[in-house]
Amino acid sequence: MPRPKSVYVCDACAAQSLKWQGQCDACGAWNSLIESRPMPALRALSAAPAAAVRRLADVEEREEARRSTGIGELDRVLGGGLVAGSATLIGGDPGIGKSTLLLQAAARMSEGSPTLYVTGEESLRQVSLRAQRLGVAAGDLRLLAQTCVEEVLAEAGRLHPGALVIDSVQTMYSAALQSAPGSVAQLRETTAQLVRFAKLAGTAVFLVGHVTKEGVIAGPRVLEHMVDTVLYFESDSGSRLRIVRAVKNRFGAANEIGVFAMAGDGLKEVPNPSAMFLSRHAKPVSGSAVMVAREGTRPLLVEVQALVDESQLANPRRIAIGLDANRLTLLLAVLHRHAGVSLSGRDVFLNVVGGVRIAETAADLPALLACVSSLQDRPLLEHTVAFGELGLAGEIRPVPFGEERLRESAKHGFRRAIVPAANGRRRLVRALAMLDLEVIGAARLPDAIDRAFA
Repeated sequence: MPRPKSVYVCDACAAQSLKWQGQCDACGAWNSLIESRPMPALRALSAAPAAAVRRLADVEEREEARRSTGIGELDRVLGGGLVAGSATLIGGDPGIGKSTLLLQAAARMSEGSPTLYVTGEESLRQVSLRAQRLGVAAGDLRLLAQTCVEEVLAEAGRLHPGALVIDSVQTMYSAALQSAPGSVAQLRETTAQLVRFAKLAGTAVFLVGHVTKEGVIAGPRVLEHMVDTVLYFESDSGSRLRIVRAVKNRFGAANEIGVFAMAGDGLKEVPNPSAMFLSRHAKPVSGSAVMVAREGTRPLLVEVQALVDESQLANPRRIAIGLDANRLTLLLAVLHRHAGVSLSGRDVFLNVVGGVRIAETAADLPALLACVSSLQDRPLLEHTVAFGELGLAGEIRPVPFGEERLRESAKHGFRRAIVPAANGRRRLVRALAMLDLEVIGAARLPDAIDRAFA
């Protein structure tokens, strides 16, 4: 019999080539082509029964029933709990707590219905020892050490579990393909079979994904398009805090976060993360400002620290941890042009306490206030928070959900808030005055700096 022809698939972009070569012609990645066997031709699409066309107004409207994972912070990230038939992909650095979190959640979900935990990287004894260390209840949790996706689905079809955990998807392979586990073809095929099973059986499926050195889930981005929810673990090196962020969610708000603390007996929920991200100094210190960020549906108080010092280099350094470094360069130019504060010849280091990453522009104003405070060695007035977006003309633009941010500040004992003028409406000022919170609206950057240190 003739030997079946091979194709070479790029591990970075999934482009195909008829022969191996060192560099992918599509994306330019080096040594990324992996040998794979083409799948047998599928039947003609015309042989499949045609789906019925329906008007949008005739589609039944009903709220999806959600099932709790037993972990409140994980339920928050998922949008209120698990949806039957959903597929969730979770990634993060090695050892950050992916398997720990899912084993804790699987054990709690097994108390209500059968749950299947499939391990492709550990033996059953290793999983059992980890469960004993975490102190999780056995319940009706079933364990399976298997890497063949057809065998996993056959066992899941007999068990009919409410939830299925695959740890990890890179270890799974399909017998229909001859490529190695973890290759592009195997990842696409095994994920497609697992997602198809989730939709047909109504089982919620969790997939653990490895990440590359760039911090993204290994393999082509097609995996993130196939699943319903994508979660990422975030953590600062040396910190015991773990942040689970939803970067995609078809059943809830994207960019929602859940905060956990790593302990000896597993991950513990942090229901009030603002208290963890704030450094309660004994007395006011220079270079520190508190901002009110909004991650998903949750307002979050975070401390921004800045250190401005004379540079010993020809090109002063601009380093931002937790914020966009390019954004910091832009903000320093605005500070010089419209507030007359020059930081040329000085190194600027900016850090968001706790390892949380802030992507919204509401951090512009507190970041510059922290820089001015460090430069002049003057602390901001006590119990002051700030938020606001800066424009290139020096104006302070409003940010959404200003009232929720201010109420969160008042709840944590802050007494002054420097906000954009549009966020400091009179009606809101009168309402928050009853909470002993003074709202100071600033239209331009010099006004905000004057009021912060007045």
